[in-house]
Amino acid sequence: MTKTALVTGAASGLGYELAILLANDAYKLILVDVDTESLAKAKTALEKDFNVEVIALVKDLSNQNIAQEIIADINNESIDVLINNAGFGLFGSFIDTDWERESDMLHVHIVTTTHLTKMVLDGMVKRGSGKILNMSSLAAFQPGPLMAIYYASKCYMLSFSEAIANELKGTGVTVTALCPGPTKTAFQKTVSANCCNNKISFNMASAKAVAAYGYKAMHQGKTYAIPGNFNKFLAILPRLLSRNTAVAIVRRIQEKNRS
Repeated sequence: MTKTALVTGAASGLGYELAILLANDAYKLILVDVDTESLAKAKTALEKDFNVEVIALVKDLSNQNIAQEIIADINNESIDVLINNAGFGLFGSFIDTDWERESDMLHVHIVTTTHLTKMVLDGMVKRGSGKILNMSSLAAFQPGPLMAIYYASKCYMLSFSEAIANELKGTGVTVTALCPGPTKTAFQKTVSANCCNNKISFNMASAKAVAAYGYKAMHQGKTYAIPGNFNKFLAILPRLLSRNTAVAIVRRIQEKNRS
């Protein structure tokens, strides 16, 4: 029986690489993205290369009740894998950044992701199987001056994922938070769009490698996954330093990277 996977932010970057892995495993795909043109190209390529059914939904995940709209559009189809990948960043001091953009970010990263998760979980638990991969970040492990909302939202995603993963033990459903470090995707351009190009390229991973790592961790049922040994070290570094020192280091890195 064909299994179905729903992927948000699927038109490019990590979302598209994860969709490729799912297609290679013969999943029926429901791809969600706000970029109409790129989503259409992704659908065509996946159908051609893997001979799988692909449903493309153009949706703005910052809209109110968009998760409910997505589920309605697919007629409450059973979802075997949910990948909450959609997201974006914003650089700048909180006092100066645009609230509308930040509000959109909070809706995409937190509200819509949480609502979609809630809407598919009941069916997964009743069937006794299902996998959820939530896109967190290395940013989840410490506060991030000059990207305060982004870092805080990723911290939420890690905490939320770990908590419900614990609640779901014994149900056959697993939840994994993928926490990559810097990755070569359009995300970097989006973050820097209003100020500058990012300057630090050290420790920059490919989207393909990060997706493969996260995909494997999801199927293994891991609660969280941090690609790369250096990133694993960075994740525990705040525990070895005072919180003020850790925050100061993050700020210095952001200033050097984008100012």
